[in-house]
Amino acid sequence: MKKPSLQQRLHAKKRSQALIVGVTWYTEETWAEVKATATDPVCFEDSFAKWKAMAVAARREFQRSGVRAIECQIVPEEFFAWCTQNAQENNATARAEFVSVSLTAAMNQHAAS
Repeated sequence: MKKPSLQQRLHAKKRSQALIVGVTWYTEETWAEVKATATDPVCFEDSFAKWKAMAVAARREFQRSGVRAIECQIVPEEFFAWCTQNAQENNATARAEFVSVSLTAAMNQHAAS
């Protein structure tokens, strides 16, 4: 198999650097509040410390692979209101969608200013 040219490698690197992902982020208090009302509490780590270690490692892995990982704090009141507005349960799918929607809104707001 032919090795990619320098130009192809640079183009691929530039393309991967353009990727941005939101990483769900909590404080110890918000983690406990969201977990307490989750329909899937088994998806949460056993403790905030274990969650934080996993989240930091995941963010580092994204960054190591050239993806820009942005911490997206979940504010429980905003998340719960969003769930109600969108007929969603507090589960992993809804949490991921909320982070994605929040990140998109923040990026659009930043681009407009």
